[in-house]
Amino acid sequence: MSSTIIFIILFLIIISKWLIYAVSLPFLGIIMRIKNRKSRDSKILPDQDSMFIATGKCKFTLMRYLLGYIRYANYLTGNIPSHHIRIYIYKQVFLVQLGKNVAIYHSAEIRDSNKLKIGEGTIIGDRVILDARNGIEIGKNVNFSSNVQLWTEQHDYNDPFFRCTSQKCGPIRIGDYVWIGPNVIILHNITIGEGAVIAAGAVVTKDVEQYSLVAGVPARKIGERTKDLRYDLKGEHTAFI
Repeated sequence: MSSTIIFIILFLIIISKWLIYAVSLPFLGIIMRIKNRKSRDSKILPDQDSMFIATGKCKFTLMRYLLGYIRYANYLTGNIPSHHIRIYIYKQVFLVQLGKNVAIYHSAEIRDSNKLKIGEGTIIGDRVILDARNGIEIGKNVNFSSNVQLWTEQHDYNDPFFRCTSQKCGPIRIGDYVWIGPNVIILHNITIGEGAVIAAGAVVTKDVEQYSLVAGVPARKIGERTKDLRYDLKGEHTAFI
């Protein structure tokens, strides 16, 4: 086999995932719209055994692979080296509610994207995880640094079936002008007040007051921020990322 043929085969293998991704986007858009219409505000995520019994083996398997591919396609979207294309796909295919001049940097991971709302001028940093299964609402001119994680759902270690119970689920709401430092983790059922600052590496387990500075694990108030905030972020971003 000639080196040219080997090169062509390797090239096709490398780009095959992107070809499948590109062809599937229109269908994913339709599926997301159906999913959005049928979404319910359930507080408890059913365990897999319950889903299997309710839907049957074939439907359960199909649903499992379909939802898995939607998540994978969302991951691929985050790795496209064009900010404009990413934003277009997030809005038109994955139904993220985006205000004007929003910037979402490279390698973002978004779960249940149709339940994510981001306000005008907000900047989302590299490698951010936005778990919007129970809803995430982010205000205007918010700045996310790299590696921030928002989790609206987690397992209940006291539940006999290790499910995500109603006590371990809930939306996250972030007010305008909030600055979230790198490697911050924000858990379910949290409201971050307007103008607040979350210091690097903090783990937020309860609501944060407006214009307060919090830090630590778990995060505690350590200072105040000025209320005279006049900046207006324009969604400027680095090329390709």
